[in-house]
Amino acid sequence: MSQPTVRTAYDPKDMKFRHLGPSGLKVSVFSLGGWLTYGGTQKGSVVKEIMQKAWDHGIQTFDTAEVYSNGACEVEMGQALKELDWPRDEYVLTTKVFFGTGRKEPNTRGLSRKHVVEGLKSSLARLQTPYVDVVFAHRPDAATPMREIVEAFTQVIRNLNLAYYWGTSEWSAVQITEATQIAERYNLIAPIAEQPQYNAFHRERFEVEYAPLFKQFEYGTTIWSPLASGLLTGKYNDGIPEDSRFATNKAFFEDTIKKLQSPEGQAKIEKVRKLTAIAERLDAKVAHLALAWAAKNPNVSTVILGASKIEQIEDNLKALPLLDKLTPEIMEEIEGILDNRPSLPPTYNRDR
Repeated sequence: MSQPTVRTAYDPKDMKFRHLGPSGLKVSVFSLGGWLTYGGTQKGSVVKEIMQKAWDHGIQTFDTAEVYSNGACEVEMGQALKELDWPRDEYVLTTKVFFGTGRKEPNTRGLSRKHVVEGLKSSLARLQTPYVDVVFAHRPDAATPMREIVEAFTQVIRNLNLAYYWGTSEWSAVQITEATQIAERYNLIAPIAEQPQYNAFHRERFEVEYAPLFKQFEYGTTIWSPLASGLLTGKYNDGIPEDSRFATNKAFFEDTIKKLQSPEGQAKIEKVRKLTAIAERLDAKVAHLALAWAAKNPNVSTVILGASKIEQIEDNLKALPLLDKLTPEIMEEIEGILDNRPSLPPTYNRDR
């Protein structure tokens, strides 16, 4: 009697994979996120088309959050996933709870046990799926005891089967350590990954503050804004294009735009011009170089890409072959241009 054929839809192509922190879960080194795009500026079939294109290039990790477009991002990505009908065990889906979806009732945001459980259930309803692979605490919650937070995420994983793992986003190293120690002390489940901002112009927290987490806990990271909101694409070298993220989300990026027009911002643009020369030597664009530079860091589990057009996801993934071209010599050349390597605390010649 012949065995039934196992349904599959995934081909990894040339994609690279990394474990998400200390877990056994593997994520594609580039992933796709919905942030300011899906449910906001992009809805309907285009969302499905972009996700399909990412999948066709080997991306199997997708990220969203309850707050993105006040829940509409989860709706759009959930509907796309339903129509694409990929086997559920072939992709990794992550979402985040904390900010809520804009409602006024006080328990519809934060990290109380009530909102962690009910917020995640609402996210799953919008996503039309029984579970996510990872649920992130989108920010720390000063109003909720840390033990309650860790117990809540343990409950959604261990008791309710709504997620397999949990993580943090823009938490301090102290807060992550506290959560991990509470988990160890009370036989609860510890977080495995942080979702921080990280790019060539935003390095201090990732490379200095989080360094002990990588060493002590093998903590994973799913980084956002790898192109510094588009600055590292070179598109702002001659002003702000009308179709850019800064132009279409002026209120959100108001402070960023002001900084861009300052002497400090202009100095960054000059660095982008110099990085462009290195990229061209490698037959690439400066955006590809910036993405590959971020992914080259061994403490980066996955780089979250944003795309409002199919062409963008195709273009961004040209960073993948660049990973092997970034030799130590080229990385040092990039450091010379950036001139912003954070200083680690002194070890007094006591490194292991």
